This record gives sequence, structure tokens and C-alpha cells, in this order.
Amino acid sequence: MHFDTLALRATHQPDPTTGAVIPPIYLSTTFARDEANELPADFIYTRPNNPTREALEKALAALEGGAVAMAFGSGQAATMTLFQALRPGDHVLLSADSYYGTPALLEQVFHPWGLTYTRVDMSDLDAVQQSIHENTRVVWCETPSNPMLSITDLLTVSRLAHEAGAICVCDNTWATPALQRPFDFNCDVVMHSTTKYLSGHSDVLGGALIFKHDNAFAQRVRMLQGLSGAVPSPFDCWLISRGIKTLGVRIRAQTATAQAIADFLDGHPAVEQVHYPGLANHPDRALIHQQMNAPGAMLSVQVKGEAAEALRFIGKLKLFTRATSLGGVESLIEHRASVEGPNSATPQNLLRISIGLEHAEDLIGDLAQALR
Repeated sequence: MHFDTLALRATHQPDPTTGAVIPPIYLSTTFARDEANELPADFIYTRPNNPTREALEKALAALEGGAVAMAFGSGQAATMTLFQALRPGDHVLLSADSYYGTPALLEQVFHPWGLTYTRVDMSDLDAVQQSIHENTRVVWCETPSNPMLSITDLLTVSRLAHEAGAICVCDNTWATPALQRPFDFNCDVVMHSTTKYLSGHSDVLGGALIFKHDNAFAQRVRMLQGLSGAVPSPFDCWLISRGIKTLGVRIRAQTATAQAIADFLDGHPAVEQVHYPGLANHPDRALIHQQMNAPGAMLSVQVKGEAAEALRFIGKLKLFTRATSLGGVESLIEHRASVEGPNSATPQNLLRISIGLEHAEDLIGDLAQALR
């Protein structure tokens, strides 16, 4: 099936009892047994499992082409649970340019606990190979990366991971399964902040892990999910499932606008550099075409000058909302270094832009007046 059809079919499960086209939200925290003390279904308590969450997890597995999925209360909860499934003394290889919360978890929580980690430029495949140790258990990719939109060769990196006995995890939040399916390139686990494009409306917090195989490691993560209770509420699961129905349509429209905006900004006299996978002069253009169906709706721009010039520019914008996060129907812009704090490695003149569903000409006009 085409992705739009798959997204609808995966989340379209009429209620078998009433025939309701949209199934109910199962808010109950507990489930009754019959006269023989048997459970009528495989539900006992909402922390380990819930019908609404189970429906979302099945949909996520179908979208990514995986065997099993697990939903969490946030993207960070999903990431944290995967690291918890490792053992003290294990090593994680992490993309140097990745969401800042991922290395923060490793440094502040798991390194004192006994995990070690190395950050490496994953566009440098020799450096990746040299950074994999005997105790490396996870190679964590993020492509396109946050916020520089670097591209990782998933097929090669997953091969290097497997040769060392490690698993390859891909944070697919920015591309989504509408544009990129990491399992097609031999990755083992896909991570999502479902807060972003999958829900798509900036009104719900969530995360997910999808596993290519329902193996012992996946089952260990499932056990930790239930024990820790780092799970989304049934209503949050329902909201994310609702958002998935329109994912393909939304991201196509947002990508078309992002391409127009990237083309406008590229070469503008007030702009130092545009980071966007859809640019004709992108050095990884062949790899992007191999891995992605389209370049997506995220871009970053470095204006000429330092932080003061970047902040002055976004202060003049009228249609872009100055806010963190991404993937919603409204266009957002943020000075990323300010969000990441004083230890940020992000250039001080860089602005991260999430393109929404406003008309491209209106957004370009807003950018043009702010750059004058």
C-alpha cells in the first residue's frame, strides 16, 4: 500500500462491540475478571498494557515495518528505557550532531551508572569504524540530524554495528516513516518523539521504540516499560493515532513549502548558510535520494553575524512562532543555542525552522521583510 493508505488502515480499527468507526478511549486503569477469575482479554492494569496504547503500538509497528513497538510518555522516556536495557560497562556510540537531550541522558544519568559513550561524526565512516569498541552495544544514529541536518549512511553504519555485535538504532523523528524507513537499511530499532510529526499538532507528549525483530532485547525493553510506568495516557495514545491518519498529507505539503523557503534563503545576501537535504548543491545528494523519499520540512539557517543578529532577525518575524519543538501545523523558529544552554556546540547564528501548513508565499514574504 502507499503510505497514506497504510497510515489510515493502521489507525482505522472500528470498535467490534458497537461498530463505532472511531474506537473509544479506554481510560480504565484496571480490568475485571469473570466468574472463573479469568481475564476476558490480555489486560489487567493500564501500566503494563492498555487497549488504546496497544492499538497505537500496532500502528507504529506497521508504519515502520517492524515486528513490535512500544509507546512511551515522551521521546526521552523511550531513549532512557533503551539505555536502561543495557548493562554497566557497555558502550554506546552516538552521533556527534544529535538531539541534545540524548547525550545529556548519557552524561548525567547513565555514565555515573556505568555506561560509557563516544560521540563521533557519523558522516565520517572511517571514524565510525574506529570508534566502535569490543563493548559497544548500541550505535545511535540520527538522520537528518538535529539541528545541522547531517545525513548518516544507515546501510553502512548498520553493517559496521552488526560486524561488532552491536545494534543500530535510528532516531527517525525528523524524517518519519513517510519519508524514511530505517529497517530497509538494516537498522534494528527506530526511535520517535511522537510529540512531533506523528501527532502533528503540538498538543501531546509521547515517544516510541519500534523493533525490527521481537527478540530478547525487545522483550527486556518491554519489561522495563511496564515496570517503570514511563507510558503515555490512553488519551495521549488516541491523539497520536489521530495525528498519524494525516501524516502523509501534512508532511508532503510541509516539505513542498520547506523546499521553496530553502531555495529562497540559499544565496540570500543576509544568509551565511542553509542546511537542508533538498538543496541541489547538497554534498550528500546521492545518499539522500537513496534513503529518503523527500527532504522533509525541517531546515536550519545561519544568518550573517552572531547571536545578536540572529535574535534580531527572528524578533522581526510576524508569521513564525518563536518556540521550541517541531512537526506541528504551525511554523516555528528558535535560536537553538539559547535552548541548549551555555555548553551548546550549535553555531550562535543558527536558527532552526519547522515549517507548518501556512502558504509558502506568506512565509517567504515574512522572512524577506525580516532579513531586510
